[in-house]
Amino acid sequence: MIVVNLDVMMAKRKMTLSQLSEKVDITLANLSILKNNKAKAVRFSTLEAICAALDCQPGDILEYVPDGDAAP
Repeated sequence: MIVVNLDVMMAKRKMTLSQLSEKVDITLANLSILKNNKAKAVRFSTLEAICAALDCQPGDILEYVPDGDAAP
């Protein structure tokens, strides 16, 4: 499974969801879905905008966790 660590990067950059939403021009609802691991897909353009706003790499946000290692 792919885990989204958006909240971790936002905390490291001291940025709120509202601030990130404004910077990347994505609704709070859609960012919240992504942050809470409810998204089924993410566009590369969205990932690129988030990485630019947070000054990070895609691997800082997305993490592969084998199914047996996932927390309940």
